[in-house]
Amino acid sequence: MMLQRTVKTTQSSAHFTQRVAGFSAVLVIVFYLVIGTALAGAGDRLCTKTARAARDACTDDAEADYAIALGKCNNLSSASDREACQQQAKRDLRDAQGECSDQFDARREICAAVGEAAYDPVIDPANFVEGITNPLFPMTPGTTFVYRGGGEDVRVTVTDRTKVILGVKCVVVRDVVTASGQVVEDTEDFFAQDVQGNVWYFGEIVQDFENGELVSLAGSFKAGVNGAKPGIIMRATPRVGDVYRQEFLLAEAEDVAEVLSLTASAMVPAASCTNDCLITKETTPLEPGVVENKYYARGVGFILQVDPETGERLELIEVIRK
Repeated sequence: MMLQRTVKTTQSSAHFTQRVAGFSAVLVIVFYLVIGTALAGAGDRLCTKTARAARDACTDDAEADYAIALGKCNNLSSASDREACQQQAKRDLRDAQGECSDQFDARREICAAVGEAAYDPVIDPANFVEGITNPLFPMTPGTTFVYRGGGEDVRVTVTDRTKVILGVKCVVVRDVVTASGQVVEDTEDFFAQDVQGNVWYFGEIVQDFENGELVSLAGSFKAGVNGAKPGIIMRATPRVGDVYRQEFLLAEAEDVAEVLSLTASAMVPAASCTNDCLITKETTPLEPGVVENKYYARGVGFILQVDPETGERLELIEVIRK
């Protein structure tokens, strides 16, 4: 997801662990996303079944990679080198299996929060509007948000381009991350707002670079393709305790947000909020234990990201408007 920097960086450098890894139609959609009702398919525990399927695929991949590693070890001429190689392969297998278990536990926690129903939001293009005006996530074409922190500079530009996904016209937002003057990520995100004011996330194209070379597209997804589903990036009326999926492509894009506060305060070089800042806690089962707290100010949008464990900050330092 846009600006989920810790997760994306880890995904690109550890692709192996990622693999092993009624009132109205709109209200019905929000009901499914936020409350996670278990009225449909509750007895089938579909969310937990999905978590188990992902765990099984993850462990199968781990064992397949272990077998390949042993095959490579067999082609070392030195007996001591073969032994060291085999021992490393076993350690890698144990680590991978542990990651599979941790991801399963993280998905089970999500199921407990959102419910056991199948995640299958109904998208009706007639329920969407042009433009994104949600005060906590405004996306005006021509606006560029500049962030800095953790040795990175991030430029998020709302373009005047659109992309139709599932019949919905989405705003294209470009997110470019640089470190030491080099581009390390260049992403396009696709957002659209429904008639209630919820901002949906329909997909992203992620390009990760090392030394100027494209090394990964991990994390990319497009709603409606290969089982990918859209999620909500910002609710029209967030409430403390809300938990909702922001995106969904099993084993590739599984970000989840929880609303922590509506009355926080924060100050960064380009914006501030006093007693009315929204804070969300964002996680993904693809990286268990990684947490990002994001702050949103009315009229501006995303202004601050904080790692609650390390205190590292990504701050909005400039807003450029045409």
